[in-house]
Amino acid sequence: MKRFFAKSVNIFAVAVLLMGYNMVLQARHQQEEIERLEAELKSGELSHSDGSGKETGAYADGTWEGQADGFGGIIKVSVLVEDGNIKEVKILSADGEDGAYLKMAQEITGDIIEEQSTDVDVVSGATFSSNGIKNAVKQALDKAVS
Repeated sequence: MKRFFAKSVNIFAVAVLLMGYNMVLQARHQQEEIERLEAELKSGELSHSDGSGKETGAYADGTWEGQADGFGGIIKVSVLVEDGNIKEVKILSADGEDGAYLKMAQEITGDIIEEQSTDVDVVSGATFSSNGIKNAVKQALDKAVS
């Protein structure tokens, strides 16, 4: 009876170890798949072909405007798109914003241009103002989707 119990415990231990190992392998595979899909998604968002073989950005050329709520009111922006890429983000008006918060939040425009996306971190200490800028740019870019 003791031998049976000992063998049963050993078999159970081996089964648990194998299941744990399999879970680790599965988690690693899922993480690699997520990284691969994120890379594909990012490259798909940033460029596409215009049919001529030339790679272009994801947005239609032009100057696009958007607005969103900031810390103290509406923030209006214009977004310049050239060759399908975001070239410039200007704040047209932000009358209700506190000057110090707005100045800090304006740093987000460089991140948006660099990433070619509004999927960037907000500026710590100026969260509402930078969210306003970010959302206004998103609204403008929604109009520019080609």
